[in-house]
Amino acid sequence: MPTEPPAFIDFAAARGRHLIRTAYLLTGGDAHLAEDLAQEALGRLFGQWRKVSRMANPAGYAQTVLVNTFLSWRRRRSSTEHVTDTFAEPAVAAPDHALRVTLLRALGELPPPDRAVLVLRYWEDRSAEETAAVLRLSPGAVRVRSSRALARLRTVLGEELDELVHP
Repeated sequence: MPTEPPAFIDFAAARGRHLIRTAYLLTGGDAHLAEDLAQEALGRLFGQWRKVSRMANPAGYAQTVLVNTFLSWRRRRSSTEHVTDTFAEPAVAAPDHALRVTLLRALGELPPPDRAVLVLRYWEDRSAEETAAVLRLSPGAVRVRSSRALARLRTVLGEELDELVHP
């Protein structure tokens, strides 16, 4: 056993292709997913590298992390998604510039915390839990702030809201 633990970069360079090859087999031949899984496994190893580098067999541990990463990926809801060439919603024919400018102006008049909640929840389409994690709030606080921020946005828009919704 070496007296000095190997650097993570050297380990990743030496074992990365093997991890990708194993992940490729685990995923049934999905090369892109295999790369994602190997990258996630290496990311998890990096976070624990001091402890892992002192193990008798860090490569074996890396394989275990890769398999556990694959198994947890399989349990996620997103793992049931499949790539398709059709879209659930039809594309908008032409962007409505007036609506965009009006909404951006109204958002600019809101306090920064309200603006942050609305942008994350509705513009970026994040869940309350994801927004809460980013803003370091509870999901309940995000829902309350979202409701209040939308009410403020409606007040700021005033009569313009009816004109924008029903041209």
